Amino acid sequence: MLCTRLTNAHILTMDPDHPVAHDLGIWRGRVVGLDEAVTGLPAREVVDLQGATVLPGFIDSHVHLAWAGLKAATPSIAPCARVEDVLAVVAEATARKAAPGDWVDIAGYDQRALGRHLTAAELDRVSHGRKVFVMHDSGHACVVNSAVLALLPADVPHQDGFLAESAMTAVRRLRLPYSQEELADAIEHAGRACLAEGITACAEAGIGGGLLGHSPVELGAYQLLRDRGRLPLRIQLMAAGDTLRPVGAHADDGIPRSLDLGLRTGFGDDWLSLGALKIYTDGGMMARTAALTAPYEGTTHTGQLQDDPERLTELVVDGHLAGWQLAVHAIGDRAADLALDALERAQTLLPRPDARHRVEHAGLIRPDQLPRFARLGVSAVVQPNFLRYFGDDYADVMGEARAPWMYRGRGFLDHGVTLVGSSDRPVTDGSPLRAIQFMVERTSLSGRRIGPDEGVTVDEALRAYTVAGAYACRWDDSAGSLTPGKRADLVVLGDDPRRVDPSRIGDIEVVATLVDGREGKRL
Repeated sequence: MLCTRLTNAHILTMDPDHPVAHDLGIWRGRVVGLDEAVTGLPAREVVDLQGATVLPGFIDSHVHLAWAGLKAATPSIAPCARVEDVLAVVAEATARKAAPGDWVDIAGYDQRALGRHLTAAELDRVSHGRKVFVMHDSGHACVVNSAVLALLPADVPHQDGFLAESAMTAVRRLRLPYSQEELADAIEHAGRACLAEGITACAEAGIGGGLLGHSPVELGAYQLLRDRGRLPLRIQLMAAGDTLRPVGAHADDGIPRSLDLGLRTGFGDDWLSLGALKIYTDGGMMARTAALTAPYEGTTHTGQLQDDPERLTELVVDGHLAGWQLAVHAIGDRAADLALDALERAQTLLPRPDARHRVEHAGLIRPDQLPRFARLGVSAVVQPNFLRYFGDDYADVMGEARAPWMYRGRGFLDHGVTLVGSSDRPVTDGSPLRAIQFMVERTSLSGRRIGPDEGVTVDEALRAYTVAGAYACRWDDSAGSLTPGKRADLVVLGDDPRRVDPSRIGDIEVVATLVDGREGKRL
C-alpha cells in the first residue's frame, strides 16, 4: 500500500524519460511510480491536486541559514537613506542593552543608500559605552565604533571604522562564538522560510570559520536540530577552507591538510551531510571588493583578493588532494582567473574526473573564461536575484562593455557548463521563482535589461534549481527529478512556470512543500 498518491496533477518530473505525469505514488519517503504504475494502487492518503503543478523540490545550492536567521532577529537600518535615521536606530538598539561593554549587532547596512560609509565617530555618539557592530548586507564588510577598534591589533586596516574582508573577519573573531542553541533557533527559522518558497534542500556556504562562520563548533547546531527532529529541510554543510589543519597522515595518502579525523565531502546522511570545502578568493560587488582585472567604472579601484594568490592556490590544491569537492568563491573576473588556475593545477597534480568542483557566484566572467569552465568541468553556481534587485547598480559600476558578462546564463549553457541556481540568502531575496523569472527575462526591478543575450528558457532555469542543483551537491542519485526511487521532495505550485507569461513567474503561489513526502507547508 502506498503512503500517499497525488492525483489529478500536472507533474513536471524533470526526467526526460517521463517528463510529464498526472499521478505520483509515495512510499516511505520515496517516489515509487508515476501514472499507470500507481494509479490503481491503494494508498493511505489520496490527494486530489485539482490540476495544480508539481515540480521536484527546489534546491538552493548556496545559502547562509544561520546568518539569515540571526539577521531576522537583529535591529536593521534598512531602508534608511539618511545618516541621522541610521543613528536613531543604533541609539535605540544600544539603549536596550543592559550594560556598557555589551555587543550591539545592527543589520541592513548598505553604504549605497547613504552615498558614503558611516564612521566610527558617528557611531560613538550613540553607542552609550556599548560595542557596536554594523554588518554590511553583502557579508563582506562592517562598520564598528571606537570601542571595537580599541580591541583590534594595530595592524588591522580600517577606514574610519569601516573594515572589509579579512579585516572584518578580525572583528568577527572578537564577537564569536554564538551558542549552539542560539544558532539552532536561527537555522530553523531560516529553514522554514526556505520551505515556504518551495525549497526542500540547500547547501550552507561556509561554517566554522572564514567570513561568515559563527562558532568553531558550528556543525553541532545543525546536529542539534537533526537530533531533535527540528531540521526543516535537507542541509549540506560547506566547511570553511580555513578550518583545514596540517595533519600527519600517511605519506601514501597524500593529504597535506584536513579536518580532524579526515572528514571530507560526503560524510553524513540524507538530511545532514558535509558538502564542499568553501574557499574565498575575493569579496563582493556590493562592497566594491570583488577582484576585477580592470577598475570599477569611474574609479582606479579593482577590488581585492582575500589573501596572497599563492596561499589561496595552495589551499585549493590541498583541499583537492584531501578529497574534497571545492566551492571556490570568485565574484570578479580576476578572482575567477585565480580559481580556475588553482583548480587546473590541482587536477594536474591528482586527476579526479568526478570532483565536481564549483565556482560560487561567478559574478563577472569574461568570454575567454567560459571555455576554461567547460574544460575543467567546473559548475557555475550563480545568484540571479542579485541582478534582479541590485542589477542597476552593478551594471553601472561594471560599465556597458562588462555588464553583459554578469551572472551569465546562456553563455555557460552554450559552452556545456553546468548552470546552478542559488540565492546567497540573506544577501538578497531567496525565492527560486523570482530568480527563475530573472534568468528568463534578464530584467531588474526597474525594468532595465541586463545582458539580455544571457537569457535562458524556463525549462533551463527550472533545471538550474532542480537537476543541476542536485548534481552540484552530489545528490543526483536521490534528488533533482521526480523519478521512481528518488526522494519524495516536491513543491506544489498554483500555476505552471512554463505556461504563464515570464513576468508572472515570480508571483506563482507556492501551495505546498513536501520533504520525504511529508508536508512542510499545508495543502
